[in-house]
Amino acid sequence: MMTDLHPACFLALVLLTACSPGVASRDRTTVTSPVEKSATTAALSDEKESYIIGAGDQLQVFVYDAPQLSSEVPVRPDGRISTPLAPEMVAAGKTPGTLAQDISERLKEYVKDPNVTVIVRTFVGPFNRQVRVIGEATQPQAIPYRDHMTVLDTMIMVKGLTRFAAGNRAFILRNTTQGQEHIPVRLADLLKDGDIGQNVEVQPGDTLVIPQTWF
Repeated sequence: MMTDLHPACFLALVLLTACSPGVASRDRTTVTSPVEKSATTAALSDEKESYIIGAGDQLQVFVYDAPQLSSEVPVRPDGRISTPLAPEMVAAGKTPGTLAQDISERLKEYVKDPNVTVIVRTFVGPFNRQVRVIGEATQPQAIPYRDHMTVLDTMIMVKGLTRFAAGNRAFILRNTTQGQEHIPVRLADLLKDGDIGQNVEVQPGDTLVIPQTWF
């Protein structure tokens, strides 16, 4: 029995058991291989890629080691592009990474293991994601949405207010699942007095309305 063992033998037995490969260590550190790290990084990169291609964008399609298949093309109003050996590809509504994969699949019929990269040279974005500024802006226009875009960003793009603008009566119209939301923004306080509290973030599809002053 265990209790009949000499103390020295009992200690040796305990040490032998602790060193056995079959006993899991509570402090064991998990080691991630370089391949697993690379796959994880790629997955996170895909999740972060949020730009959606829209009609009017200018794309650079690069096929590695095949310059004759590489080209710079516009996204047509119908949302499609045409590249060598891959005509009439739907581009609008996709991320650059997704479009590159689709073109690669199409080229596999002609090229062994094609490596395709899509770069957005100039961007407009989908119409439903553009931020529109209307009313008494110096240059009213639709602006491609960018992550964390603010009211101040949009005002820089439209060159500020006209002399007839009632900046403090401006508001954002935002479509939500509950209906249309009306968000007041005191643009005059933001632009003239530096009230950063008025520099709210805009969202895709927002419309910034700047009314005319009353005389």
